[in-house]
Amino acid sequence: MKITHLAPKEKKGLIVVITGNGKGKTTSALGLAVRACGHDMAVSMIQFMKGDIYAENGTREENEL
Repeated sequence: MKITHLAPKEKKGLIVVITGNGKGKTTSALGLAVRACGHDMAVSMIQFMKGDIYAENGTREENEL
């Protein structure tokens, strides 16, 4: 059995916005990005964060230069 893929007439971009409360948004975005990379597509990710500074470790004062 031969597997064929349909080729689009022209390449188009796609913007996906994932919002909402709770968990799973980042995981969903990463999964979608990995799938797209697997199909040789270009992927960019942007994350908008509320507030002043987001530090993974420590307090704000510890992270200031």
